[in-house]
Amino acid sequence: MMRFDAYLKSKNVDEHLIDVFRSLMHAVRDISRSMNVEDSGKVGSKNVFGEEQIALDVLADKIVYDYMRNNEFVGLIASEEGDGEEKIGDGAYAVCHDPLDGSSLVDVNLSVGTIVGIYKRETFIGAKGDEQVAAMAAVYGPTTTVLLTVRQGVVKFIMNDDGEFILAGEGYAVGEGKMFAPGNLRACESREDYLKLVNFWIKEQYTLRYSGGMVPDVNQIILKGKGIFAYPGYGDAPEGKLRLLFECAPMALLMEEAGGAASDGEKRILEKEILTVAQRTPIFIGSKEEVERCEKYL
Repeated sequence: MMRFDAYLKSKNVDEHLIDVFRSLMHAVRDISRSMNVEDSGKVGSKNVFGEEQIALDVLADKIVYDYMRNNEFVGLIASEEGDGEEKIGDGAYAVCHDPLDGSSLVDVNLSVGTIVGIYKRETFIGAKGDEQVAAMAAVYGPTTTVLLTVRQGVVKFIMNDDGEFILAGEGYAVGEGKMFAPGNLRACESREDYLKLVNFWIKEQYTLRYSGGMVPDVNQIILKGKGIFAYPGYGDAPEGKLRLLFECAPMALLMEEAGGAASDGEKRILEKEILTVAQRTPIFIGSKEEVERCEKYL
C-alpha cells in the first residue's frame, strides 16, 4: 500500500508542496469525520455572495483555513465562503478552495466534496487555471476519496479507518461513452439550444447520472472514463452559477490531466483569466467529443 506522500515523493514533487498536501489531507480527514457528528442544519448566516450557509459549510471552511494558516509554505489563501484573498505569510504556495461543494445536499445525505487549486503566485487575480501546479477534489460518500493531480495524470486515494490516504487507482483516461449530468436544466426554458442538446442526449439513450453536485458528478466521469457535466448560463445569470477560481479551474485541470476537456462553450476553462475571486463561468466538462458537441450546440 502506498500512502499519498510516498506517491508524491515518487513523482519528485517539491517537499514544500508535499507538506501543503499533508495539511490538506488532514483537513479532508477532519471534514469527513465531522460529517457523522455535526449538525447539518442552517446556521442563519450567509456567505459574501448571499448564499445561506449551513453548519458544515462554516466548519469545513474553518478546518481548511486553520490547517493552511499553520503551514509555513502557504502564503496566500482564498475560500468560496470568504471575502477575497488573504495573504497569511511568505510561503510560495497559494491555495484556493471550496470547502464543501454541494453543501445543499448534506441534509439529504448525498455526496458532497472539497475542491482545491494550488498556484505559486502572490495573487490569484490575473492568473489562469493553466498556472495551477496541482489540484484535488475530495468526495465524502460511502467512503472518503481524493482525486489528485500534480500535472502527471490523475490518481485516486481512499481514506482508511486510521485516517490515512492510500493509493487506490491511477492512469485514469476519459474517453467516449453515453453518460450525462445536465446541470441548470431551468435554462432550457429560455435557451432553445440547450433544450436541443439535452434532447439529443435523451434520444441517443445516454445514461443520466446527475447528483446535484459538481464534485461527485465530475468524479464519476473521471472514474468511469466517460461522460459530460454541463452547467450553462441563462437569463439573469449569463455566466451560470459555478465559480472559476474555486470550482471550475481545479476540476478542469483534473479533467484535462485525465485526457478530457473543459470549456465555457467557446474557450478552454484553463485559459480564462481570473479577474475577481467571485468570477463565475459556464462550464462543459468531460470527454473531448462531448465538450466539442456542447460548443457546437451552444
